[in-house]
Amino acid sequence: MGKQVGERAVVLGGSMAGLLAARVLSESYADVVIVDRDELHGVRTARRGVPQGRHVHGLLARGQQILDELFDGFTEAAVEAGVPTGDLGELRWYFNGRRLSPAHTGLVCVSAARPVLEGLVRDRVEAIGNVRLLDGHTVLGPILSEDRSRVEGVEIRDGASGTDQRLVADLVVDATGRGSRTPAWLTELGYAAPEEDRVRIDLTYTTRVYRLPDGGPLGDDLSINPVSTPSHPRGAFLSRIEGGKFMVSLTGVLGDSAPTDEAGFMAFAKSLEVPDVYDVMKDAEPLGDAVAFRYPASVRRHYERLTGFPDGLLVVGDAVCSFNPVYGQGMTVAALTALTLRNHLREGKAPEALAFFKDISAEIDVPWQISASGDLSFPGVEGKRPAQVRIANAYMGRVQRAATRDGRVTGTFMRVAGLVEPATTLMKPAMMLRVLRQSRRVPAPVPAPISVATDEKSGRRAA
Repeated sequence: MGKQVGERAVVLGGSMAGLLAARVLSESYADVVIVDRDELHGVRTARRGVPQGRHVHGLLARGQQILDELFDGFTEAAVEAGVPTGDLGELRWYFNGRRLSPAHTGLVCVSAARPVLEGLVRDRVEAIGNVRLLDGHTVLGPILSEDRSRVEGVEIRDGASGTDQRLVADLVVDATGRGSRTPAWLTELGYAAPEEDRVRIDLTYTTRVYRLPDGGPLGDDLSINPVSTPSHPRGAFLSRIEGGKFMVSLTGVLGDSAPTDEAGFMAFAKSLEVPDVYDVMKDAEPLGDAVAFRYPASVRRHYERLTGFPDGLLVVGDAVCSFNPVYGQGMTVAALTALTLRNHLREGKAPEALAFFKDISAEIDVPWQISASGDLSFPGVEGKRPAQVRIANAYMGRVQRAATRDGRVTGTFMRVAGLVEPATTLMKPAMMLRVLRQSRRVPAPVPAPISVATDEKSGRRAA
């Protein structure tokens, strides 16, 4: 435990960002309380507050490393609990319909369903002696100082009894996700709301869980991922998960979506540019119906640009930046933010909000650039494309082409995408020469000759 800086910290939201914030706050506050409106104790299924929880999730390599740092032996315990793992560079990755050359990277991919992974983290957080969880409680609003310059706690309501309670705190951390009410609270208090950047991708996930047959086309592989690209906009993530099951999320962009009925779902899978996903699904046993989730836009709130902010309040996780989930960045950025929070607390005082926001903005910049630039490579996505974005997207196209021939390029690409190494690693002279040389040997992708408009009955794209 670090130096105590306060008596109580309250975390609003018990998802990954909130749990990881509570973990580091426990080192500096005598009492840490997590408040969430959902039932959380012992839950290992998707819940209302995490609508994307039914779909394939990615924990990037840097996120896995941080979980092991915050919770000793976390990955080993996850494996003992039946969670499959593998090397990130040895998964079946496809870009533009071509498989990347496999590479041993030493980066661990933890392949758990989101509720299971979150549950494993929650168990470790709840085991900390000075952390407690108030689930089934709704946040009504902040408790303010007399001059309204400081947040001194929150008012909450017990969903079961309807009883209201004032929860006084030295620090309140908003980890309530995209629906965060902090911008509204700020305007009510006379502060400016943060500026927002939005990149509208209109993504859909349609997901189904299956039982794996013995053997079969998946073999010993952990995952098959034909990633959506402008030339091949339909994508999928097929991941082996705990309990001898696997999960398939079919992705569509800009209004395209896989149907949830059996025939349409299978037809959409069959329409992918590579047959691997369909080949695994066709003889597998479905465990329940397909479910759909729509993600309209990535949103970044620039709290770091504000000139005034109330004391006693911080914002983390999707409440600050919500990324297109196909890049798998959300949980890892939440983990990076937790480390930043820990660094501020180790100064022996409560974090100063604007300084904290500037520091987490530096952690967000690279993943946001990866996500936003990747989405802007789709011609139908609205947004400015300055020269920097156009050049970066053109070079990334070459990286992906080179990686189909060269495992060393694949390995570097995965370390950058996994947020383990900076993006500049791909720009080192020796790597650039390698990328340019190898990409010349692979033809540029040819766009699919059909549109992404979907026939709802068959799941086929219209000609």
